[in-house]
Parts: sequence; C-alpha cells; structure tokens
Amino acid sequence: MNIGKLYALGVGPGDKELVTLKAYRILSNIDVVAYPRKLNGDSYALSIVEDYLPEGVDRLGLHFPMTRDQELLKAKWEAIVQDVWEKLSDGRNVAFVTEGDPYLYSTAIHLTRLLKERHPEVEIEIVSGISSINGAASRLDIPLADGDQQLGIIPATYDMDAMRKALIEHDTVVFIKVAKVLTEVIGLLKELDLVDKATVVTKAGSPDEVIYRDMLALEGQELEYLTLMIVKKGA
Repeated sequence: MNIGKLYALGVGPGDKELVTLKAYRILSNIDVVAYPRKLNGDSYALSIVEDYLPEGVDRLGLHFPMTRDQELLKAKWEAIVQDVWEKLSDGRNVAFVTEGDPYLYSTAIHLTRLLKERHPEVEIEIVSGISSINGAASRLDIPLADGDQQLGIIPATYDMDAMRKALIEHDTVVFIKVAKVLTEVIGLLKELDLVDKATVVTKAGSPDEVIYRDMLALEGQELEYLTLMIVKKGA
C-alpha cells in the first residue's frame, strides 16, 4: 500500500514573505493542502500561502470546534484524522498548514499525535515556522529577552492569580489569545503599574495587522481572536 506523507507545516504569523523556503518548496509540489477553517469557510493559514500553491491542488478544510464538550471534541477529532487519512491512504502527500509554528500552541500538535496513534505507519515531518510571538516582537521593535532576562509565554486565561504571578516573575511576558480576557489583564497591569509597559497586536505582519499602545483605551473592547500582548518590564 502506497501511503502519502504528512507535513505539519508552519507558515508564520501572517506576512507572506515570512514563509520559509522549505515550506515554499513543499507547498509548490504538494498533492493536498489541509488547513484549519472557520464555519464560514475562511482560513487565515490558507490565506498566507494561497499564492504558493500549485494549480489544481486538492484542498481539505478542517473545522476544529471551540468547545469544552469532551465527547463532541473526541468525535470531531476522530473525523478530522479520518479525513486526513483518506487522502494519505490514496498515496497523496498532505501539507497541514498552520499559522505560526506547528509545535507551539497549535492544532497541529493534537493532529499529529492522534494520527500517530491511529496510523503509526504514516511518515510525518514537522516543518518549523516563525511564531506569532517572534513576528510580533519584530513588528513592535520589542526585544523579547536579553542576557539573563526571563521570558514567559502565557496562554491568557481567567485565572488572574496565575496571570499576576507571570507578570511578577518574568522580565517579559507574552500573553497569547489575550482577547477574551483583555479587560481583566489590563486591570492587572493597572494594579502592578505596568500599563505603559504593554503593547497589543492583532494578526502581526499581515495586511490586517493592528497595533494598540494605549491599554486604557482597550478596556471593554472586543478584539480579533489572533491577538497577543507583550509586556516588557525592563529596558
């Protein structure tokens, strides 16, 4: 049986020119491009690489539900892996494109893990990409860490004690997926006298990039899901 190869392929934070040469080479010759998609069909990751795909490439949009219902999640993930396996079992190589890096808070982690469990015969290659964290730091001209400085990469949650601890213990903190708790985190910044040390960016490096430097003006605002905050305490 001729089985295709799966590439878990990071395509960077949004700037098309930050797609690596390796990713470009793979995409230029791929049989199937798989990508995370919204219910309306849009895909941020696909939009980054659209210009690099060969004519007539097979497209496989995968919807990852945002839910805490474990039974629903399990059923959906099994269906997703089956969809990918059907392409691979036909002998076609599949590139699953994901924004940022595939092994940093990415759906690619769970996809590759479950595929290894269900179909260990599939060859999988992880192709690194530039993370949104690195992309945002460059766009904002904020060095993430220098010398002995400590960097914390923190998924923003409603656990304000954990968020406060991160801010106290690190020289630089990057809060990813911060939009859902933005007002609460700004409250912590005020409490710790760090309001003027924070910057927020949405879709860093993409044509839709928006940078926010006035944290107080953001209180109560609803921002795009792909939003992060960098808090740099030191010089």
